[in-house]
Amino acid sequence: MSRSAHPAGPRHADVLAEGHYTAPPADLNALDEKVWARTVARNADGEVAVGGIEVTRLAEEFGTPAYFLDETDFRARCRAWAEAFGPNADVFYAGKAFLSRAVVRWLHEEGLNLDVCSGGELTCALDAGMPAECIAFHGNNKTAAEIERAVTAGVGRIVLDSFQEIARVAHIAQRLGKRQRVQIRVTVGVEAHTHEFIATAHEDQKFGIALAGGQAAEAVRRALALDGLELIGIHSHIGSQIFDMAGFEVSARRVVQLLAEVRDEHGVELPEIDLGGGLGIAYTSEDDPREPHEIAKALGGIVTRECEAAGLATPRISVEPGRAIVGPTAFTLYEVGTIKPLEGLRTYISVDGGMSDNIRTALYDAEYSVALVSRTSDAEPMLVRVVGKHCESGDIVVKDAFLPSDLAPGDLIAVPATGAYCRSMASNYNHALRPPVVAVRDGEARVIVRRETEEDLLRLDVG
Repeated sequence: MSRSAHPAGPRHADVLAEGHYTAPPADLNALDEKVWARTVARNADGEVAVGGIEVTRLAEEFGTPAYFLDETDFRARCRAWAEAFGPNADVFYAGKAFLSRAVVRWLHEEGLNLDVCSGGELTCALDAGMPAECIAFHGNNKTAAEIERAVTAGVGRIVLDSFQEIARVAHIAQRLGKRQRVQIRVTVGVEAHTHEFIATAHEDQKFGIALAGGQAAEAVRRALALDGLELIGIHSHIGSQIFDMAGFEVSARRVVQLLAEVRDEHGVELPEIDLGGGLGIAYTSEDDPREPHEIAKALGGIVTRECEAAGLATPRISVEPGRAIVGPTAFTLYEVGTIKPLEGLRTYISVDGGMSDNIRTALYDAEYSVALVSRTSDAEPMLVRVVGKHCESGDIVVKDAFLPSDLAPGDLIAVPATGAYCRSMASNYNHALRPPVVAVRDGEARVIVRRETEEDLLRLDVG
């Protein structure tokens, strides 16, 4: 289990205990297919390519740092999730992981729905042509303007997160002459085995309405009584980067118990439950994620079993993979700058990006892999820490990994599995320019989110 974040942030020159990191891999040039996008491979000259294009060509054309997204892999993962759950379930891509108009179009073409949690994400979705009825709108503090826009557009569902929001959505929908389809997000008291900041189903946090103390049951009473709402189901989300299905089993059991209580009190069987997302991906070779068909079989079996025990018809299931789709499909390409050996500790490798393009290591203690990609090397492995160029001692991209000891300034290294929560959480710290996202497919590369320019920064600074 990950350590809780230090209250003052990562400490300067935090030296990890001996044995924290694994031994160096047998082959530093190998690329673990669990961690890298599907079309990533080394060519005959030892250089890494994605979608048939070598990284040196990509760096020359698009610069570094940059995110390179394997469109073939992204589309294949969309299809795998859709096929695994089939026509009697709904797959909503969690847009917070990474969203752009190109991604929205891919999702629609591959038959997935979309989950948004802000007015900006809703705008992106609608502008790119996602049908409103295929959109779910989340958020713990939706503004009245956001709710009105969502109701007016006709989104397929709004997930209600508080008693105030139940009344707020009902009032807006009634004023607009609409009856809005809604789900109620409940916190089920399950704390997923994940970092404290991304565990979302225990009671002491900002999301949802607790099952404990009858609060969720009261939320159902209020929603059913309001003319502006059509309550279609219950929503639960227990965390992120989860590998163990045991938490989902407990969550599903408690949600089904609530459905049984609703039937007994109101004579209504709610037709849907949403079990959220949060399924883990492989950031390192030690991670062992489940395939979509395994997840679908496990979740379907859990819900069916619990409903049969409660005497309920099995509701339609929804899930919300975001990271599990986009996370493995992209890598971040960096150029090596300063190399600083620390005798008896490790070697610090500074790159031309950092926490402005990947905050997750500083924020969550996230772990990543890294590889030399512009060439191969037979040199001995050296223990490295990959760091950025920002004025912050916690500006760490990869805490501990092994790279060849002949690594030199100007080499290209890449960090895989950066498709989720890297560009979407990127910042302008130190007035850094946020990198582009480049989609690569079948020997062609195109920018889908352009690199920021200094003119962009000054345009916002009205002075």
